[in-house]
Amino acid sequence: MNLPSTGPLHCGPSGWAHAQWQGVFYPTTKSKDFHQLEYTSRYFNSVELTSSFFAPLRPELSKLWCRQVRNNPEFQFSVRAWKKLTHEAQFEAKDIAAFREGIRPIEEAKKLGAVLMQFPSGFRFTPENRTRFVALRRELKNLPLVAEFRHSSWLEEDALSMLIDYHVGFCNIDQPDHSRAMPPTALMTSPVAYVRLCGRTQSGSYQYSMDELTEWTHRIRKVSRYAKRTFVVLSNDHGARSLVNAFQMQQLLGIENVRAPRDLVRRFPQELQIIRPDQPLQAGLFDTLAA
Repeated sequence: MNLPSTGPLHCGPSGWAHAQWQGVFYPTTKSKDFHQLEYTSRYFNSVELTSSFFAPLRPELSKLWCRQVRNNPEFQFSVRAWKKLTHEAQFEAKDIAAFREGIRPIEEAKKLGAVLMQFPSGFRFTPENRTRFVALRRELKNLPLVAEFRHSSWLEEDALSMLIDYHVGFCNIDQPDHSRAMPPTALMTSPVAYVRLCGRTQSGSYQYSMDELTEWTHRIRKVSRYAKRTFVVLSNDHGARSLVNAFQMQQLLGIENVRAPRDLVRRFPQELQIIRPDQPLQAGLFDTLAA
């Protein structure tokens, strides 16, 4: 029997406008036309867009970001949904309209790979929350939605069946342990597979070891085997640790010609010893997985 072919793999950090990356990932000396996102898109074929979580995007800003990644044809954004839609009991039609209008330029540019709905840790699988979830899904129809749940009640069969029925992806998350925390999983409930590594300490500052990343590669390969598109997001702080782990993850997943900025390799020589320095990845090589 022929197995389904693996779709594109998108691996990258969460966000890009982090002050701690200056002089470590971003060069100290920059040209006048330097753009952080454009520079990031030379090395990664995806970035999780974080500012959309705090407020709807301005459409003109979304257009600018699409222009900044145009030299990487494989680049796809994953967008975090506005927290008003996921963290508050009610939302209005104008809230949905504002969120959708902000990401519309990304949709039109065919750069919208996933919309991540992050629900709070206390959001349990109950009849009330099921109704709320379905209502939100209907308002965000036609979007490639993925749901991040931090409460293990969403592993119940009825919850997973609901995700499949409504074509919402399941975010496989690595997070700090807490009561009824979502354990490590390798689940796929829609054509979009999603893995998010957030670190294992409450402080948010955590660097994964190669053994820990290797453990996750097995789960990533399992879900990516059947997915039309797979996202792997490193969200384990903004002090360059997420970047280091993102480069390591690319290497472990068999992406070809992985390279990192020379300053980053110098800062983390042991962790990035097998990564070639200085030159960015070439377009067209991002979605290659080792057999």
